[in-house]
Amino acid sequence: MIPTGLLGGSFNPAHRGHRGITLAAMRALALEEAWWLVSPGNPLKPAKGMAPLAARLASARTVARRAPIRATAIEARLDTRYTVDTIRKLQRRYPKRQFVWIMGADNLAQFHRWRDWRGIARAIPIAVVARPGYDGRALAGPAMAWLRRYRRPRSAANRWTTWSLPALVLLRFRPDPTSATGIRAGDPDWHRRFS
Repeated sequence: MIPTGLLGGSFNPAHRGHRGITLAAMRALALEEAWWLVSPGNPLKPAKGMAPLAARLASARTVARRAPIRATAIEARLDTRYTVDTIRKLQRRYPKRQFVWIMGADNLAQFHRWRDWRGIARAIPIAVVARPGYDGRALAGPAMAWLRRYRRPRSAANRWTTWSLPALVLLRFRPDPTSATGIRAGDPDWHRRFS
């Protein structure tokens, strides 16, 4: 089995913060590879201000260069809109890979709004990366109230392949202040470089 991390997102645009947390999570979780799942469209985000998928994917591939990170728009090919469906299809399509879902604390704070979020937790281990400004809300949120009993110690993160599900681990790395929102504010036409 090839231990593989999955980090989904808009990547609008991808930036060094994505790369940094991915590489740190790969070390903590002893992953061989990570896949960035560049979303065709996040059901919980407005379409306004979203760059075309091709530009977001190109930015992700540029940022992932020379790292064991594969930027992909596989959800568009799988014709999945929701994470739970994507995970199930990936697990069927790639039986030689063992996947772990990587998400930021900002996503954990609203995880209870995701379609069949408990089904996601029952299907795949989850690694949550701390994000300044979101950790309190994430830990006090409805999803964490249910997931808390399945929390694993950070010291066991590299043994996630042996965990029974549901399972969640909280990871903390030096934060990178880079944000896609900040990049878009400073350069609203960033996507033209990738078109």
